[in-house]
Amino acid sequence: MQSKNTAQDDPRLHAALAAADWPSLTRLCRQILRKNGRHLGAHRLLGFSLHKQREFDTALKAYQQAYAYWPGDAELLINYANILIEQARNYDALPHLEKVCELRPQQAVAWIKLAECCYLINLHGKGFDASQKALALADSMPLTVGALMQSAIHRRELGQVREAVQDCEKAIALSPSDPGNYTNRLLFMLADPQVDAAQLSAAARQFGSVFEPPLRPHWPRFEAHRGSPWRRLKIGFLSPDFRMHAVMYSVEGLLAQLDRRQFEVHAFYLFPKGDHVTERVECHVDHFVRLAGFSPEQQADTIRAQGIDILVDLAGHTGNNGLLILAHKPAPVQVSWLGFPATTGLTAVDYKFTDEITDPPGVDDQYTEQLYRLPTLFACYRPMSRNPLWRYQPRYQVRPSPVMDNGFITFGSCNNLGKLTDEVLALWGHVLAAVPHSRLLIEGKNFDRPEFAQAYRDRCEGLGLPPSRLELVPLSQDNQYLTYHRIDIALDPFPLTGGTTTFDVLWMAVPIVSMVGESFKSRMGVGMLSYLGRKEWLAEGPDDYVRIASGLAADAQALNALRLSLRSEVENSALMREDLYCRHFGEGLRVMWLKWLAQMEHPDDAQAQEQAIQSWLPQFPQEWEQPPVLGVGLKPGQRVSLHAAHQSLQNLVEKARAASPPRRTGESAPRITDRHWIAVTELAEKVLNAVPHDPVALACLAEVEHAHGHTEFAVTYLQYATQAMGMGLEGS
Repeated sequence: MQSKNTAQDDPRLHAALAAADWPSLTRLCRQILRKNGRHLGAHRLLGFSLHKQREFDTALKAYQQAYAYWPGDAELLINYANILIEQARNYDALPHLEKVCELRPQQAVAWIKLAECCYLINLHGKGFDASQKALALADSMPLTVGALMQSAIHRRELGQVREAVQDCEKAIALSPSDPGNYTNRLLFMLADPQVDAAQLSAAARQFGSVFEPPLRPHWPRFEAHRGSPWRRLKIGFLSPDFRMHAVMYSVEGLLAQLDRRQFEVHAFYLFPKGDHVTERVECHVDHFVRLAGFSPEQQADTIRAQGIDILVDLAGHTGNNGLLILAHKPAPVQVSWLGFPATTGLTAVDYKFTDEITDPPGVDDQYTEQLYRLPTLFACYRPMSRNPLWRYQPRYQVRPSPVMDNGFITFGSCNNLGKLTDEVLALWGHVLAAVPHSRLLIEGKNFDRPEFAQAYRDRCEGLGLPPSRLELVPLSQDNQYLTYHRIDIALDPFPLTGGTTTFDVLWMAVPIVSMVGESFKSRMGVGMLSYLGRKEWLAEGPDDYVRIASGLAADAQALNALRLSLRSEVENSALMREDLYCRHFGEGLRVMWLKWLAQMEHPDDAQAQEQAIQSWLPQFPQEWEQPPVLGVGLKPGQRVSLHAAHQSLQNLVEKARAASPPRRTGESAPRITDRHWIAVTELAEKVLNAVPHDPVALACLAEVEHAHGHTEFAVTYLQYATQAMGMGLEGS
């Protein structure tokens, strides 16, 4: 909500605001506040003008001071909340917006902002209620569109997928130029069983047809990028998700170890707030650029100024995406990968990374992009993105199947509840009916709210799932992975199958039953299980799904034996071989580049293009045939070889040994407080962030834990170090 009618008592403020002269407005506000510290108009406008100048921290301080004087001023509160939401501080914004709704209950915009605030902090029931109040109060097209958008995003999280799509379509009809509603519609269509691949593709192409044509005449030709086909390329990765996000489970290994002889790696970050995962990414890449808060045109100009040769988008039609940046064509070659399991709908995006199983032959017409099918799975998984060292902790090690203690089979799902449609839940009811005494565990948002959990039980009962055999577990980050200790057999939803969740399931050694679908969104499980060598868990239809699930449940001893061996099977498969994946991904980037160069040299002549590529191949640098030297990012802009990191680690260990031994208090093991041992731990973690299972780093951590009496952790680290040396993963 813009500040209006706040400067009537001072014409200078009014003039500066009307002229959008933000520096002058800032100076005037400060002058007035020095004379009158309670001046409401100046308080309202100071934070607003600083915000316009992107001085976010200073703006927040101004609003904090203003709030101390005027805690009941609705206009000040809503502007204060706006900047908090922009900085992803939704918890801080929430009480201010609740107060605004109390002060102005008849204003739709107040309820719209409250609904927006609720989304990121998972208050979907509260957010949906606010959106419905906004819809009832909306007296203009923009307000109605805003309320519909908020209604849609919360409906999806509450499992009302079709209604969410309908809200988006109503909003698009009212305001065809708002990109957010197109993106939301596409995202929500994924989980609707009644939407096929052709409809999804058509909706994406509609997005492209609206937003791309005005920009296409201004696309550059990128003549300056031409040159040697084997020169070192600048690769940009564009994402709002270089943070605690599912995308990072498949991206971090690539950012850390993409061959630096061939590629210089840039990360362009679209989210306004970072976290400890962001800090790791800053160490992995060669250049990290924050783009949040700028217009798509400004963002595209920044990327173009960096001289990026290939730009890889990691979001597609997901939140805070960069599709409008891609539509400006900031790089000669643009690629879609990971975040969205369908087409972007943009002709500005040249390729999509996929594989030949998840995207089988015959599906190319579903995409505006040309498919580049990797000779391995479309992504490579790394567990424990939130806390990488936790993967070595005893509590995350594989345990026997719970049936061994319970005496009954527990099926389970930890997928987003929006994927669990009525069709999915009804089929799971048939699975329970086929396996006597079995139970179904579902982990999800809002199950800690009794009214929500009861409504979900009622819904399940109506679909054939007896409440007495249903266990609803509230979603908690602290509980990630641990819930799988309670599940014998995982059930994959459909048609939108699990992605990162399926990777998690398999790494925790839980077998999963997945339905075979016709397009990428419904074939992610097909790809994972095929490359794992477990096609027997893939169902061709509902009856087959029940057959496979009941077959796995029939022999508890066999199920337990499978569980105890499955993690090793997963870690040695294509699902987690980062070395192979980085090589294949790099080969794909180079092929795309050669094709672009050939097209630039011989437009509209496919035969000449192929001849040009063939003439370049003998010039392939022979040294690239050898595996690249693994590297470790110590801090932003400082990358060393793994060998150099090992030497530093060993030096730190020697210094720590020479220091005073850890102090013991009574019988308890001491905390790690000595700066030398802390330095060993921090560097070992950086090494493992870059090269998981590195035996030298693991052995150093074992020494740290042993020195402090943490025997269980020390033994676990040594076991992993021994396994890594046996697999030849020590690197160089």
